[in-house]
Amino acid sequence: MSAKVFLYLFSSIVVIWSIDSVNINQIFKKNKINQAKVFYFLLAICMIELLTSFLYNLFEATKFI
Repeated sequence: MSAKVFLYLFSSIVVIWSIDSVNINQIFKKNKINQAKVFYFLLAICMIELLTSFLYNLFEATKFI
């Protein structure tokens, strides 16, 4: 298994765990549940990609990987 796949799995767990702790239900309008779910999904995907890219570039720059 490549290092980037491991980083994606690790980032997914960390990001989903951290997003779960945030209560931003007051931002969304009432009865807009599907839009809130899509927002959470897109936010998670973006954060996972950013964290994985950061960690991979950091490890690559320090010759760790």
